[in-house]
Amino acid sequence: MFFIVTENKGLSVCIVKVFAALTTGCDNRRMTSRISHTTIDCEDAYALSNWWKKVLKYVDDPEDPNLPGHQECLILPKGEGPKLLFIEVPEGKSGKNRLHFDLRPTDRTRDEEFDRLLKLGAKYVADHRGIHGPGTGWIVLHDPEGNEFCILRSDAEVEAAIAAGLS
Repeated sequence: MFFIVTENKGLSVCIVKVFAALTTGCDNRRMTSRISHTTIDCEDAYALSNWWKKVLKYVDDPEDPNLPGHQECLILPKGEGPKLLFIEVPEGKSGKNRLHFDLRPTDRTRDEEFDRLLKLGAKYVADHRGIHGPGTGWIVLHDPEGNEFCILRSDAEVEAAIAAGLS
C-alpha cells in the first residue's frame, strides 16, 4: 500500500490510499514461484558435481547419493544456500556463460581462495583486482568444464576497505 499526496489549487491536501494490488493487477503478498535449484549443463555430471562439492564444501543428497555414470547429480549446502543440479547434455559449451557464480570466501581472503581453487583445478581467465581502486575487484576463473565464475573479496576484506575509506 502507498499514499499519493496531491494539492488542489493550494487550498487543501488530499491523501488518497491506493492499494498496489489494484493498480498492478497482482497480489504482492504472494510469490508465484521460487527458485528450487540452479541447474548446470555439463559433459560429466558426477565429476563436475564432485569438483564443486570441494569448492563450496557441499554434500550429496543423503537420500540419493551421486555415483559415477549418473546423468543428474544434485549437491546440497551443509546449511543454508542454493542447491546445485548438474545435468549431462550432448552439446558442448559454446561461448561465454550468460549466468555465472560470484563466490565470496567465508574463511579466507580472495587471494587465498584464488590459490586454493587453482590447486583444485580451476583455470585462470582474468584479473580485475584493483579495477575500482586499491582492495577492490574480482578474479575470473573457469571450472574444469570451462564455466566462468568469479571470486570476490571476503566480507572481512570489504569491511576493512570501508573502514579504511577505500570502499
